[in-house]
Amino acid sequence: MCHIPVFCWISAAVLEKMLSQAESGEIPKTLTQMYTHFLILQTNIKHQKDYEKKVTDEDMVLKLGKLAFQQLMKGNLIFYDEDLRECGIAVTEAAVYSGLCTQIFREELGLYQGKVFCFVHLSLQEHLAALYVHLSFTVKRRNVFDQTIQRWLSKIFNQKKYNSLSELHQSALKNALKSENGHLDLFLRFLLGLSVESNQTLLGKLLTQTGNCSYNIEKTVQFIKQKIRENRSPEKSINLFHCLNELGDDSLIQEIQDYLKSGEIRETKLSSSQWSALVYVLLTSEQKMDVFDLKQFNGAQHTADDVLQNLLPVVKESRSVRLCGCNLTAQSCESLSSVL
Repeated sequence: MCHIPVFCWISAAVLEKMLSQAESGEIPKTLTQMYTHFLILQTNIKHQKDYEKKVTDEDMVLKLGKLAFQQLMKGNLIFYDEDLRECGIAVTEAAVYSGLCTQIFREELGLYQGKVFCFVHLSLQEHLAALYVHLSFTVKRRNVFDQTIQRWLSKIFNQKKYNSLSELHQSALKNALKSENGHLDLFLRFLLGLSVESNQTLLGKLLTQTGNCSYNIEKTVQFIKQKIRENRSPEKSINLFHCLNELGDDSLIQEIQDYLKSGEIRETKLSSSQWSALVYVLLTSEQKMDVFDLKQFNGAQHTADDVLQNLLPVVKESRSVRLCGCNLTAQSCESLSSVL
């Protein structure tokens, strides 16, 4: 994400504020923490502006969250003033939150310039949408996925009442996995991350009510691990490991790192979830892989073709790959060609 200018701006804004404070708190370790800090920062900036209105930060965040969620479910990145009004947002109010919602202009049908709106970045929209879903459930005990009057929503999520946050999360997980283009992946990470105690404490600085969020995180963790085991594609499992990271569980990752440090990785028969964990570790490693040597992972427990197939996401991201001495067969050519 460091290649994304907006993310660099968000990170810099948050870290500058935190590092400049004498009693600075813990530096964000997850994406949810980073974006929640940024949201708090933006509301503080709003207070410095000459604007008085009978709308609290809490009300505005929930209104923006509702707008973000509805438009995300519709697949809209750009929306109109009537969409704002539907969520109870006045155009003047939206302008005050310039860091979150900005006004842009575009020419429509070549006849006139219509006023349209968008969030500064899709990730901000996804974070606000997740916050809206989370607070709707924990504060109002309302599952916004069950809005039967909105047909577009019922097509994506099962219309079912959830008695616990765990059930809501499991439903969100299932539906995110069904998405072919992964458009709910980041939303899911934020939704899970917001349930963690450290993020609940952060939200307390912004909201008077954060609701009752006590639930069995381990139940959700085990559900994610089950989905990793069921998912044969390490590439599709990457986001599930990001989700585990948001929940503070690194058991699978630690397992693989131990194998790598001991050099036993070649002699170990890896399960599908361990292959996915290996891909995640290699892709998120601080060491830049200018040359990825496949032979380092070839062993007696797996054929060279299987090793290549499981590590294709890593091959795809590497600048160059050394394949000599790996005993690859013609079976691997199709996979290699798709990556190249």
